[in-house]
Amino acid sequence: MDLNKQIELEHLLFVDRQCRVCGKFKNLLSDFYLTRKDRGLYPSSYSYECKDCTIKRVVISRMTSTVLGRWEYPDW
Repeated sequence: MDLNKQIELEHLLFVDRQCRVCGKFKNLLSDFYLTRKDRGLYPSSYSYECKDCTIKRVVISRMTSTVLGRWEYPDW
């Protein structure tokens, strides 16, 4: 029995990760952002929030900051 043929790299890495916001299990490499580009392709270098939830969070925060947080010079 040769163990090298039975064990592949995909078995050792986490291929799926659960999003901390929506709770769904998604593919680590295609559905999560890297935290920093210089960290490499290790599983620990990916965020815990999926791309869909990140996009929704950023859009909502930008909408509320531009609508509610817009400062204009007072017209006295």
